[in-house]
Amino acid sequence: MIRLGLERCLADPPAVLRGSRFGLLLNQASVDGRFRYACDLLAERLPGQLVALFAPQHGLWSEQQANMIESVHDRYPPLDLPVHSLYSETRRPTLDMLKGLDALVIDLQDVGTRIYTFVWTMRECLRACAAAGVAVVVLDRPNPLGGEIVEGPLLAAGYESFVGNATIPMRHGLTLGELARLFNDEQRIGADLHVILMDGWRREMLFPDTGRAWVAPSPNMPRFETAVVYPGQVLLEGVNLSEGRGTTLPFEIAGAPWLDPWRLADEMQRRELPGLTVRPLRFVPTFDKHRGVRCGGVSFHVTDPRAVRSMAVTLALLDASRRLAPAEFAWLPPPYEYETVKPPIDILFGSDRLRRALDSGRGLPDDAELTAFDETAWRERTAACRLYA
Repeated sequence: MIRLGLERCLADPPAVLRGSRFGLLLNQASVDGRFRYACDLLAERLPGQLVALFAPQHGLWSEQQANMIESVHDRYPPLDLPVHSLYSETRRPTLDMLKGLDALVIDLQDVGTRIYTFVWTMRECLRACAAAGVAVVVLDRPNPLGGEIVEGPLLAAGYESFVGNATIPMRHGLTLGELARLFNDEQRIGADLHVILMDGWRREMLFPDTGRAWVAPSPNMPRFETAVVYPGQVLLEGVNLSEGRGTTLPFEIAGAPWLDPWRLADEMQRRELPGLTVRPLRFVPTFDKHRGVRCGGVSFHVTDPRAVRSMAVTLALLDASRRLAPAEFAWLPPPYEYETVKPPIDILFGSDRLRRALDSGRGLPDDAELTAFDETAWRERTAACRLYA
């Protein structure tokens, strides 16, 4: 079993935290191997030093759903500490929130996908702390998708948003600590950054290889298999297909009232989609898109997570859905994640190329053409920030 950055910090607190007043950015997945919360452990290990908590999108307890459903500022009763929501009227710690802090500790479980907002909350913390003269300590956790496989495309200039604010691929292959180093260096943020590494994590490890139990970091990320298909399936947030929100298998199932599940499954099965099996099904979402309406769609069963390339899966799904029901298929309008002009699909995909390709009526070009990027250049670019062999 690997040892988390949190556990290493508890065993031997870094000098930057000794005697410091610090805040902690976390949520309910920020636990140790015995499922104890990071805030309780750090408060016990460093008595009187933890003075404020911060929460990312979905809130401290991962209660809130997605897309601008904000969390209120709160308190954590066991420690009688304030909880500052960083998905509220602000997505960056304010000077008032940071007042009196010597350091801000970040302990979040990322899922390895550019769209996941925890990455961008971390970046905003780097920027705010650099301006306020507050050190940042990232307690590293595994990238559940490992550190070897990457999937494009890169985010294009002009499509920055709170679901993508740097030129990185959709599936990036870095840990949160490595991303913090990349942003701090490339964007010249200038934060006093300290990353507490994991022990025993290797880049080829997927989450099941770590020996840790999965704790859902957000309400629609209930399983490791969800994270496997998420880099592609998150694109469904930009169209009128249900991505399975309102069911027990978000992102692992998809469909719409106007789709025939057997025809859709046949279309998908004709394509080469390694690592998973496609099954036709019907489902009724209890909330979100098509709430209370019977949908026809497909279920994706992950059989070999290392082989799955989620972007290819979802591009095939979008192409098949558009072909089967061209009159009903539609892009959703903004706003989406505080972007009020660009179509959601464009900021999700990272450019307008996917939308324009499907709107052309000629069908999608080869998947590799839409998602291609220079993987060698990406690995060279990130070599200096990589912390694990």
